[in-house]
Amino acid sequence: ELQDIARLSDRFISVELVDESLFDWNVKLHQVDKDSVLWQDMKETNTEYILLNLTFPDNFPFSPPFMRVLSPRLENGYVLDGGAICMELLTPRGWSSAYTVEAVMRQFAASLVKGQGRICRKAGKSKKSFSRKEAEATFKSLVKTHEKYGWVTPPVSDG
Repeated sequence: ELQDIARLSDRFISVELVDESLFDWNVKLHQVDKDSVLWQDMKETNTEYILLNLTFPDNFPFSPPFMRVLSPRLENGYVLDGGAICMELLTPRGWSSAYTVEAVMRQFAASLVKGQGRICRKAGKSKKSFSRKEAEATFKSLVKTHEKYGWVTPPVSDG
């Protein structure tokens, strides 16, 4: 996976290992849809990338990585408290061992735009960093909710 990403010609993402661990990656998402408000936000705030953390379980690729946004602080775009990400494919039920990290990141980039993700600019709130503990709790809660009610994409008019 790591070697495949290094060979990407479009510089869509780049990866740095956390403490040289193959199970803990910081991934820089360099590109989102250039027609999106998020891309405009990135240009206006001189944000070169969206930084995510992926933690892989011992049995990867048979279980999904835990993925969360580290920075910048985003609002909407299916990014929730702590930087947790609301995407069915990141859950055990929605995961397939055929998914690559690149494919997951491309799906995430698309869902950020579809969900009208923006860089948070609210005074005070934009500087508050996301936490792993908060992200894990939020993700656990959203999985429980979706297992009960299903994974339905609401109409854009619903926000």
